[in-house]
Amino acid sequence: MIPTLLTATSVFIIAFIAAPPVDIDGIREPVSGSLLYGNNIISGAIIPTSTAIGLHFYPIWEAASVDEWLYNGGPYELIVLHFLLGVGI
Repeated sequence: MIPTLLTATSVFIIAFIAAPPVDIDGIREPVSGSLLYGNNIISGAIIPTSTAIGLHFYPIWEAASVDEWLYNGGPYELIVLHFLLGVGI
């Protein structure tokens, strides 16, 4: 329980500060949610979380590159899956 929650927390903090923009709707219009892309603390916390809720399962081994995985919301999915594992255990 503790390792998965620590992973979720650490990845959320990194994503909150420096995650790249994510394509939410599949229309190639990326939405940025990190502080480095000019968001404030409120929108920086809300956008990554709402993005992760709507994502489908997209493991890193299915992506052609790490850039594709990042663009399709991989870090946010990692946060949600580790949080659910930590709470469920």
